[in-house]
Amino acid sequence: MSDRPALGILAGGGQIPGRIAAAARAAGRPVFIIGLEGFAEASVLAPYPHAMARIGAAARILDLLRGHGCKDIVLIGPVRRPSLLDLRPDALATKLLARVGRVAFAGDDGLLAAVVRVLGDEGFNVLGAHEILAEVLGPPGLLSVAAPDAQAMADIERGVAVVRALGAVDVGQACVVQQGLVLCVEAIEGTDAMLARAASLRRSGVGGVMVKLVKPGQDRRADLPTIGPMTITGAAAAGLRGVAFEAGGTILAEREATIAAANESGLFLLGLDPNQPASGGV
Repeated sequence: MSDRPALGILAGGGQIPGRIAAAARAAGRPVFIIGLEGFAEASVLAPYPHAMARIGAAARILDLLRGHGCKDIVLIGPVRRPSLLDLRPDALATKLLARVGRVAFAGDDGLLAAVVRVLGDEGFNVLGAHEILAEVLGPPGLLSVAAPDAQAMADIERGVAVVRALGAVDVGQACVVQQGLVLCVEAIEGTDAMLARAASLRRSGVGGVMVKLVKPGQDRRADLPTIGPMTITGAAAAGLRGVAFEAGGTILAEREATIAAANESGLFLLGLDPNQPASGGV
């Protein structure tokens, strides 16, 4: 039995919470997962000690973490931001929201910054998923058989400028560009819904690209952009030619399956080096 404190995992959707738990356990560290109701997948949590909690049930969440000896916490897995009505904060959550003030309502980054701050104030240490599972972040360079041509690279460069502008005002992490035209940008609906809209907005001629980046100044311990097989499926359905993401800052969920999906669909999958212009990212 390890004498290391348990790693607490606040789990949203997808497979990554399970991968984080498996990596921690393989390193000899116990884990305890709190699955957020309506988001976490039961099959992912099942192999590990876990409990479910509402996203607004702060007292239950903190009691569970303390009761299982958790000191380090990882926030991982997509969660659709609730409205205040849907949040249904308990008495402690209401008190904590009042403590952090308006920053909690200033966009996704504001809310996440408030959560990280509150957990820190309560004696927990928030870690990034990449600190537990190093290979979770996508690498730089071309990962697929297909490669972007000059038009695609021009669209990527345009997309980078757009997403950085979006991120600066905490709106979204992605956009779709076709032949220099911005077809759609990501907001609260998320990437999959944005791609579904892109399918109805596409123009004739060569297909567009999706670009996904970390927001400028974003706390990398929470809500890093994520790409997985469903992203590739949505991009292909939207008639896109490829997906470009920020290397070293984007979670590449199910890496092998994502690359395989890109190759099967004939799409390129490109990790952009954030220290180079888009045109130099291949």
